[in-house]
Formats: sequence, structure tokens, C-alpha cells
Amino acid sequence: MTTKLVLEYDGGPFAGWALQPGLRTVAAEVVNALSIVLRQPVDLVVAGRTDRGVHALGQVVSYAGPPPILRGVNAVLPDEIVVLSAEVADPEFSARHDARTRSYMYRVLARRTPSAFERGRSLWWPHRVDFEALQACAAALVGTHDFTAFTPTETYHRRFTRDVLSARWERHGDVLEFHIEADSFMRNMNRILIGTMLEVAEERRTLDDFLSLLDGAPRSRAGKTAPPYGLYLKGVSYGPGRRPRN
Repeated sequence: MTTKLVLEYDGGPFAGWALQPGLRTVAAEVVNALSIVLRQPVDLVVAGRTDRGVHALGQVVSYAGPPPILRGVNAVLPDEIVVLSAEVADPEFSARHDARTRSYMYRVLARRTPSAFERGRSLWWPHRVDFEALQACAAALVGTHDFTAFTPTETYHRRFTRDVLSARWERHGDVLEFHIEADSFMRNMNRILIGTMLEVAEERRTLDDFLSLLDGAPRSRAGKTAPPYGLYLKGVSYGPGRRPRN
């Protein structure tokens, strides 16, 4: 029997998703809670490994075993992690390799003063913002591009081309939200995109310069990596077939 779980979590208190000896991670807390409730060892497969400080609204995991009772597993989990749903999946289902697309959101607080309530939830940006420039950058991302410039030089990735299905900026008062959906993402890709697009919005970089980065430019030409706490894994979509790895 294979179970599919959908989780949400506040990534702030954790050293990322992946199990790491001696560190508090999201995976460690979930494995511990499931092992207690199910009374058996659990080996999780995750749709997307989030880094330290990154949040999730719709993370997906799978494992061999029965689904837990939601009330029971959520009672054992820390308050920062919640299991939203649990269901029996196809025996061959893999949260990672069966994923067709993943979607992320990045939140930017664009105003002169910081916010006591947005701290750890969005990037405070007290600088100039040309919103139309941000929208133009997002529109340019849609399609197939070589995103080498948007991942660290030292990387495990073998494939740098990604297919972006949608990308857009939304304004909600002082909060700007960047939404993107793609077949897969590379390490730090979204955060480097944010740092680079904000340079365009502040007129420290031209739109043409941004466009030139989408064809395999080196990492050194792109902008800074935005902090992790503004980034959210929104969800994962599934369908027939499997995606290539890395």
C-alpha cells in the first residue's frame, strides 16, 4: 500500500526538508510523527526538497504504508507542520518522479517601513519598484529556457533547461507576489530569479540584460540570491508519465 500526503509548513524553524544528522528538519519531524502513529518505520519520498527557511502550502510526500488519521498525526507534529490530506495512492506512485509540474510563490513587501507581521514571511523591499518591468520579466520566462545563470555554479544538476508554463507578478496592496509553475526547478532558481528581477524593477539592470540571461549565461551575470523566507512551494501537479531527473 502506498500513501500520498499533502502538507503545509512554516519553514522558519527548520534546517530545510531533508534529513540531516543533529539538525531539526521538516522530514525528521514528519517521519517521527508517522512512525509513532503508524507504529512502523516510514521512508518518505518528497515532491520537492525545500531549503532552510522555505515554506510550503502544498508539499506532497509518498511512502509505503497505510494513511494516518489526520487528527492523530497532527496532534504529534509540531505546530509549524500540518498534514492537510492523506489518501491511498497507486502502489507505484512516487511523489517525486510522478510530478508533472511544481508551482512556487515569492512574496515581497514593497514599502518604506518593515512589518512586524510579515517578518519571516516576505522580503522587505524599501526601494523603487517598477511593477511593469517586473511583469515584463515574468512574461519573458514563459517557455523553454536555459537557466544556468539562475543556479549555483557548484551544482549536482545535469540538465539546465526548464519549461516554464506560467509566470506572473500580482500586487496586493504593499505585497507583491511572484507566481511561477514549471516542469521542475533547480537549486536556488526562484530566489536568484527574484533577486535579478528586483534589480530590473529598481532600474539597476535593463530588461534586455535580464532577457540575455535566459540562454545559458553564467551564474556570475545574474543578480543576488533573495532570502529563503519569502518563498513558498504552492503545489505539485500529477499526470501520466515521469519527468527526467535533475
